[in-house]
Amino acid sequence: MVTADRPIDLAHTVAPLRRGAGDPCHRVSADGAHWRASRLPSGPVTYRLAQSGPREVSARAWGPGAEEFLDRLPQMLCLDEDVTDFIPDHPRIAEAHRRFPGLRMLRTGLVFETLVPAVLEQRVHTISARASWRKLVWQFGEPAPGPTPEPMRIPPAAETWRHIPSWTYHRANVDPQRARTIVLAARMADKLEQAATMTHPEATRRLCTVPGIGIWTAAEIAQRAFGDPDALSVGDFNLAAIVGWTLLGHPLDDDAMVEYLEPLRPHRYRAVRLLEISGQARKPKFGPRTPLVDIAGI
Repeated sequence: MVTADRPIDLAHTVAPLRRGAGDPCHRVSADGAHWRASRLPSGPVTYRLAQSGPREVSARAWGPGAEEFLDRLPQMLCLDEDVTDFIPDHPRIAEAHRRFPGLRMLRTGLVFETLVPAVLEQRVHTISARASWRKLVWQFGEPAPGPTPEPMRIPPAAETWRHIPSWTYHRANVDPQRARTIVLAARMADKLEQAATMTHPEATRRLCTVPGIGIWTAAEIAQRAFGDPDALSVGDFNLAAIVGWTLLGHPLDDDAMVEYLEPLRPHRYRAVRLLEISGQARKPKFGPRTPLVDIAGI
């Protein structure tokens, strides 16, 4: 059991870890508990988190990494974060903050585990990236320990990702550039994990030493692994337009979004998450979606 000094909203806080409803590493059971399989330095772990009260989360864990996970849980849920300097002026953000005071950032400290699905989501539809993640994790992951509500998998180790053949990535609908980035990152996994102990700017620079990882991917990692409330996903296909339409009533490009959100630093990502979970984030649809690309069929 972990207890916070202010509300904690478990479901919205851990939601970014889940890569779609079919994620083999993350399940939500009928009672609302979140089950997740992960790989810690001490070994694989399956954990179950459930909301026990407005400021309480119950936790159980199984596997060699169980003790380490339970020790790290308060840090993962960012129970030590300070939001007293987050005083948004825009009424939509202020209202979302009032309605969802329990939203926390995430600090798993697991850099490579977060990196792979982020790379898979580069420049493709989310639905395609998540299908690739499911296929590769089911094929190369290992069974999760403990009494999981349904079969789950521990994500593959860096060494496993490094040795997945190029044709297997291709069959999983992953193009050569994204596959190459994952393999290169796997070779540097130990150095990348060190980023979890660095300042946020230093961590971003370390991540961007991997060819194929830029500021968007680094931000997606920082949002989940480092608990960075300012990790704005600049370069996202939809984000700037969504921020513009939601807050100003017209679209923005990346540069204009960064300029507009500057007064919210160091809580720009927190503001975006609040808009998302409050249901206020919006973007008009002007035409059909771009088609899904079947790389495996090429």
